[in-house]
Amino acid sequence: MSFEYSITYIADNEYENPVENASWQFLIVPENNDTQELIRVDINNSLGVKNEFSENGYGFRTIRINTQENFQKLNFKATFILKKINHNPFREVPVFNIPSNYELVQSLGFRVDFEPFLGQSKFTTLPQSSNNLFVLDPTQSIFDNLQKLNLWVYRFIKFTTGVTHVNTLLDEIIENPKGVCQDFTHLFCALARSNRIPARYVSGYLHQGNGYFGDSQMHAWAEAYVPQMGWVGFDPTNNLLADDNHIKVAHGKDFNDCSPLKGVVYSRGANKTSHSVEVRSQQ
Repeated sequence: MSFEYSITYIADNEYENPVENASWQFLIVPENNDTQELIRVDINNSLGVKNEFSENGYGFRTIRINTQENFQKLNFKATFILKKINHNPFREVPVFNIPSNYELVQSLGFRVDFEPFLGQSKFTTLPQSSNNLFVLDPTQSIFDNLQKLNLWVYRFIKFTTGVTHVNTLLDEIIENPKGVCQDFTHLFCALARSNRIPARYVSGYLHQGNGYFGDSQMHAWAEAYVPQMGWVGFDPTNNLLADDNHIKVAHGKDFNDCSPLKGVVYSRGANKTSHSVEVRSQQ
């Protein structure tokens, strides 16, 4: 069985004074992978500026816009149609060789191969006093431990909007455990990495028809490397494994690598910016 999704991303920008020129990079295009197929991409902006496509450092598709004329308002709209293949991660769980898997993740070759997703980054650095917040049980499989970590983060942080922002660090989250999907994901990645399990930050879209917690814009979850399974998606905001409702755009070490919008604007005065995302599905 497969589902067809329609995703609409809208960004509205209004400036107090004319903008002389500006450059934006959007990282919002769903990727093609084994569980999702991008069928159509429609992108337009109110200035009629040409869209330029490129790839970021991790190989994910970006949209670039460069303006040369003065303006005070810019509206950007992107619509994506994709097919999502029915995916139940529990169908693919093997019989784990537990001792062998722990030997693997502790080996030098493994640490070299997965180094980008084992080290600390700006948003996945734990306070020294918090390194042992969650410790894996070596008598259980890595997959079972990561499910417990998913639940632990889900219970530790209370989903609360408006108390954190894109630059919030884990020190603040641990001291006051309230936040949104970005904060849940950073903490999951940090604790997985502190236990020598590679973990990467994922940015994408979430179909919230089942009452899931998520942002009104883009959602974040994690992927951790499980021996004998490969990369597995964990959504600690909802205590789920990533499934048909999760539409991946990109991954990286943390939010900095996956920010949906980056740009430079030459203007003075205040500005108003709003973003919205709508995800619809049809079987």
